Amino acid sequence: MPPRTRPFRQFVVKVHSRCDLACDHCYVYRHADQSWRGRPPTMSDETFRRTAARIAEHAGAHGLARVHVVFHGGEPLLAGRERLRGFARELRAALDGVSGLDLRMQTNGLRLDDAFCAMLAEEEIVTAVSLDGDRSANDRHRIRADGSGSYASVVRAIRRIGAPAHRRAFGGLLCTVDVTNDPVAVYRTLAGLDPPGIDFLLPHATWDRPPPRRAGATEYADWLIAVHRRWTADGRPVRIRIFESITRLAHGGISLTEALGLGSSDLLVVETDGAVEQADWLKTVAEGAPATGFHVARDSFDRAAGHPGILAQRQGLDGLAAQCRACPVVAVCGGGLYAHRFRTPPRSPAGQAFDNPSVYCADLLKLIEYVAGADTATATHGLRPGHFDELAAGFGGAAAVRELARSQSGLRRVLLAAAHDTAARYDPAARYASAAGAPAAPDPVPAPDPAAPRGTVSVDGTPAVHEPAPRPAEPHEPPLPPPPSAAWRAVLALSPAALETALADPWIRPWALAARETGPGDPGRPAEIALSAATRAGEPLTLTVPTRCGTVHLPGLGLLTTDGTSPTLTITTGGGRFRVHDEARDTPADRVRWQPLRHLEADGVRIALEDLDPYRCPFPTGAAPRQTDAEHRHWQELFHAAWRIVRTDFPRHAGGVAAALTAVVPLSAAPGAVGVETSRHAFGAIGITPPSSAGSFARLLIEGCQHLKLDALADLYDLLAPGGGSHRVAWSAEPLPLETVLRQTYTRLALGDRGTGPRRAELLDALDTLAGAGAPTAVGARLLAGMRTTARALGTSC
Repeated sequence: MPPRTRPFRQFVVKVHSRCDLACDHCYVYRHADQSWRGRPPTMSDETFRRTAARIAEHAGAHGLARVHVVFHGGEPLLAGRERLRGFARELRAALDGVSGLDLRMQTNGLRLDDAFCAMLAEEEIVTAVSLDGDRSANDRHRIRADGSGSYASVVRAIRRIGAPAHRRAFGGLLCTVDVTNDPVAVYRTLAGLDPPGIDFLLPHATWDRPPPRRAGATEYADWLIAVHRRWTADGRPVRIRIFESITRLAHGGISLTEALGLGSSDLLVVETDGAVEQADWLKTVAEGAPATGFHVARDSFDRAAGHPGILAQRQGLDGLAAQCRACPVVAVCGGGLYAHRFRTPPRSPAGQAFDNPSVYCADLLKLIEYVAGADTATATHGLRPGHFDELAAGFGGAAAVRELARSQSGLRRVLLAAAHDTAARYDPAARYASAAGAPAAPDPVPAPDPAAPRGTVSVDGTPAVHEPAPRPAEPHEPPLPPPPSAAWRAVLALSPAALETALADPWIRPWALAARETGPGDPGRPAEIALSAATRAGEPLTLTVPTRCGTVHLPGLGLLTTDGTSPTLTITTGGGRFRVHDEARDTPADRVRWQPLRHLEADGVRIALEDLDPYRCPFPTGAAPRQTDAEHRHWQELFHAAWRIVRTDFPRHAGGVAAALTAVVPLSAAPGAVGVETSRHAFGAIGITPPSSAGSFARLLIEGCQHLKLDALADLYDLLAPGGGSHRVAWSAEPLPLETVLRQTYTRLALGDRGTGPRRAELLDALDTLAGAGAPTAVGARLLAGMRTTARALGTSC
């Protein structure tokens, strides 16, 4: 295989070449290539074994961490349930110890009974079902041989595979666009079936065989824009691949569909007879257009990578027509699907047949401009080019890192909303929105008795004073926490300033992710978030909070601990302080104890020493318990000296470290062990085992902040193609995943300011590996270029 040619990562295996529908828009049976007629209906066991072996051979040769295989047809279900089960097991056995497997299938769904759905779930075959909309829309084209429609049967199948017992095998819905159908009715029908996602597909067409339309019109863009408007108005309840791909590409990410973007083709097809072919949408071009002449019995997939047709599809921008290269949206459009560019050249070499814009060019331009514009307010926050380049060089000043932090705040806001939505599903009372869309007022909480003695806790950690309950409970009637709506309404009623304070907390994301997935397992957390934010913003709020093992934690402030007899505490905020009311009538005042959050300070930099938050440890090493006062003083002394080293020896990092770092979490570790850990989901926080010296502390601060910056960049942008395999670098005895190579290279870049020639060479070699095997996106390539510039300067300018 030619050097640096990308491996194939997606394999479409045609397990059956016939179909039990007679759709009049099918590119396999109704378009130019009719090679299915001469192929066996079902792939034999021997041919499948050879196919599985070739996939494993290719994955092993290229160190692929994961391959994607799609069972296809014709109609793959016609191969039979047990044959497909056997194929799945054969494939997994071949890849065992070589590569991970993402196994999928596309089907018309007619034969999806409960037994078939159960098998798909058991064998982890994620299945997408074709449905073109409501009964009228679907049965316009997707018909049986006798002319009858398929809608009712397919909808029954979708409901079966979408049922809880089988849903893990449900991959989503495929819909071919027909502009004569009502777009909103089609969308509502599909979304109403609660699929994991929807893939709207433009019908396959070429300049020789254009799609039906009025001359010069953009019906396909208009149709999809109507869907986008309705989808957005509905709150985007389901993922739609074409819209998500446009948004990702517009922000430097990777497309989720081969129909968009400049990424190289990484797909190969194996037909039922073992013939190796290019993508089967080329069947719409001409008889034999997908053929390569290769076969699984005699040819490796590396040979197919050198086929002229494959190479032509891997030229990226250079392979596009001049009109496309000059287009402002070319990075998103990518020229459209390769087959859609075809036009029979009258007197030109055959290779120029694809040197044209897409037959959907005007539609794609209009759609991309609309979606990119509509998503401006909601799309992933991007960085200013200058700030990105600072970070790409391995540094990043305070302004650049603050911009990263703002993007993380936006992500936490989205996850907080998702956690609320989950709570609302578990408790209808948590659905707070009124018919007009405005939040309702919080549930009333009894006001404290004005004559009762009052104790307060200030933001700076003044000790708490216990107060009696404002309204004693009746005998044998234990006080109950308010419904979730009270806490959630309080969160949503926070002022913008208070909410931003809450969203700065690194631990919101780990909690919100857990709450979104598992439901409101910690009902007190929303109240704790609201009370902490209100206290720090000086806003009035009263909430009753269920205790967690006898404690209530106020993020960024500290921990209230009772003796365990009080199931709830009522807390009132105001003027930058809060008052605590114990709901247990007979609990003495000294049984509520306050532990304030402590900090590390040096030269105006103030970082929390976080040893209280129950969500503080999404790290591999466990969190250490509350540090003693002596241990806190030791941390403070080391930090003061370490910060002087950071400022003196790493001046280009100091501003970024101060802007990035919110909390240091002491970690439990064996004596003498020193290290730093971070979590992708806790930007601003690093876990550190107790450092032995100020010098080691300084380097751990730099290393941890490099991890934070790179993880935040990875939240904003796709940097490398997935499944890049494992590779050797000079500083590791074992091969490392490409993501780890990038992470370690970025870190060593910062710590090598006074590096020697050999270290520079090691970094440059690692960057060569990332550029060659990582298939970086346009943004990823820019990152690597910035890192390379810094690496080349090591040992010369420092």
